[in-house]
Amino acid sequence: MKYGMIAGNGRFPVLALETARKVGDEVVAIGIQEEASPEIEAFAARCYWVSLGELSRLVEICHQEKISEIMMCGQVKHAKIFSSIKPDWKLLKVLAALPRKNTDSLIGAVVKVLAADGIALVDSTKLLKPLLATEGVLTRRKPTDDEKSDIEYGRRIAQALASVDVGQSAAMCERACVAVEAMEGTDAMLRRAASLANGRRLTLVKSSARRRHLLFDVPVIGAATIPVVLETGTTAIAIDAGRTLLLDREELLEAANQGKIAIVGMKPLEVSGPGGDFAR
Repeated sequence: MKYGMIAGNGRFPVLALETARKVGDEVVAIGIQEEASPEIEAFAARCYWVSLGELSRLVEICHQEKISEIMMCGQVKHAKIFSSIKPDWKLLKVLAALPRKNTDSLIGAVVKVLAADGIALVDSTKLLKPLLATEGVLTRRKPTDDEKSDIEYGRRIAQALASVDVGQSAAMCERACVAVEAMEGTDAMLRRAASLANGRRLTLVKSSARRRHLLFDVPVIGAATIPVVLETGTTAIAIDAGRTLLLDREELLEAANQGKIAIVGMKPLEVSGPGGDFAR
């Protein structure tokens, strides 16, 4: 099978490309210059580079390669989407028509442009289903009763934020919400929360409840998450089972076990309100 891949940062694109090669799928990578690692070139059937905002070039590459299905793998920092982007004429037209400047609105509009050109956006985890988190405790240590209380409350907060496309994560401390993630990303949010918690332990709740699909912005944790978790005094992590990618799973869980961090996969909450799919 032949796919296109829009590659952002992190290990997600590399792992997806490695998997595709093993199963014999042909994947043409379109790397975002400001985000993607040059490592993708070693695993893609062919690799092109575009800058943020070059929507016309993206469509041109897809037509040139006869790509009808494309996936988005890897992160593009939300702050960069709206501060560093240099739109070409096609994207400029999209931006001018946006009812609001959030990720769902922007990518939803881009999806419509791609569809009009015969290019369908497909599930970004299509090649990495085995890496999705399972339900239950994933580490040797289970969450304590206090951590469970933080997780329960944190998930309610995440669900309440589902319709406004804010972020994926909340930092909890003693049944209080210390910080929620916005454009700064999870690591910066945890550091901000730690500065407010005054040495008390934190619980990280990472949710996929904002949308029903896995087309983009899929929650991810990996081994690189653990040093920040330890640095900030975070002792437990709750993620959505079946909707969160565990990159370098064995290394991640071993690092968590060594740090006595509890990681638990939770049944995803029901999505309600207008934020479940592309915001209008």
